[in-house]
Amino acid sequence: MATHKRGQCRICGKATGAAQQVCPHCGAPLSVLPEQVIVTGERQLTLTADTISLRDLLVIVEAGVAFWRQQYENSAGVARDQAAQALNELSQILASLAQQIRQGRETVRITTRLPAQRRYPLACPHCGRGNRAGARFCVSCGAALQPPWQATPLPPPLQAEIAVRSHTGQVRSLNEDTVYAGRFSLGDEPLGYLLLVADGMGGAAAGEVASQLASETIKSFLQRELNTTLPTTDDDWLSLLRAAVQTAHRQIVAAAHSDPQRAGMGTTLTLALIIHRRAYIAHVGDSRAYLITPGTGDETPVWHQLTTDHTIVARLVDVGQLSPEEARTHPQRHILYRSLGADQPLEIDTLVQPLATGDVLMLCSDGLFNHVTDEELAQMAIVHEPGLAVSGLIDLANQRGGSDNISIVLARFTGIPATT
Repeated sequence: MATHKRGQCRICGKATGAAQQVCPHCGAPLSVLPEQVIVTGERQLTLTADTISLRDLLVIVEAGVAFWRQQYENSAGVARDQAAQALNELSQILASLAQQIRQGRETVRITTRLPAQRRYPLACPHCGRGNRAGARFCVSCGAALQPPWQATPLPPPLQAEIAVRSHTGQVRSLNEDTVYAGRFSLGDEPLGYLLLVADGMGGAAAGEVASQLASETIKSFLQRELNTTLPTTDDDWLSLLRAAVQTAHRQIVAAAHSDPQRAGMGTTLTLALIIHRRAYIAHVGDSRAYLITPGTGDETPVWHQLTTDHTIVARLVDVGQLSPEEARTHPQRHILYRSLGADQPLEIDTLVQPLATGDVLMLCSDGLFNHVTDEELAQMAIVHEPGLAVSGLIDLANQRGGSDNISIVLARFTGIPATT
């Protein structure tokens, strides 16, 4: 496994000062925290934020080959065919990596796949973010876009029309997903909305326990903290979410250690806290958050996947070893390298997403997007009202196999109070 020395840039290899945050030679960040990926054989692989050694990537693929070879030898019928297909695909990846190493290539760049920001021409004089031509208020900070700026009041908070649904699917006998959508208030004053999807994993109903424990811990933690201190900056809101998720992680680890039947249980978690006109998002695992905006006239809706899947297959897509289409049906697409409950330090993705009237924020488990394309879910989310959109998407996923639990939280934002 490739390493770099203390005081040495991991990109260009030149010496750096102990207190420096950025390499003075090539500009690479020096304080990137690695992600530890546990693979077959109890080996660990270090992934930096922007590159990966091809030899390290081989460790992942070889571990997959070993796993599926064992499955092939111990299976029959459909399961044996599935293992044979996985071995064939992994063999092709191995051949590609070997060819790149023979050509002298040592590392490949890993894309962060951050969501594309709106590209609109009218810049906000307060925060600098782009807005649609003719907009009166900034989609990011809510400031007026026409002078006199100081004399114009900020627009009111967005209201949300929300639909929530979870279904067991066509194959599983137990629904281990947990979904939640609700409002937070300070006294009699509404503060915002909390949206959450957690996809549990573990035998003997332990996955259901993990996802429910995550949801309940997050809700109680946020309510308690917000009754004490109200964050004032984006960084403060994101720190609050990270603390809530870490608390849920510790609760799940403790519960697993206290009951041998729940050993190894865990859950994904994707949550969004909607405050005024911003969504504060925290994410671990392979559930997803999408931002969907309506097109103009006959244009199709525009969608962005706001979160990155923490799966081995997603990494293979990032480095060009699999296409997104191949990843959708890859037999290893469910292998996570981050989840709540895994007994190791937890890294949490967080981001801030400005919202505007007409935007749709969708959180869902992988039981949906394994069967429904991004284009299909975006179209249905915009064309139909939230309740019909959620029901239609779950029905579509079930019609195409429903191989896993399917959970969706969909919020459409309006500038006027939602009707009941």
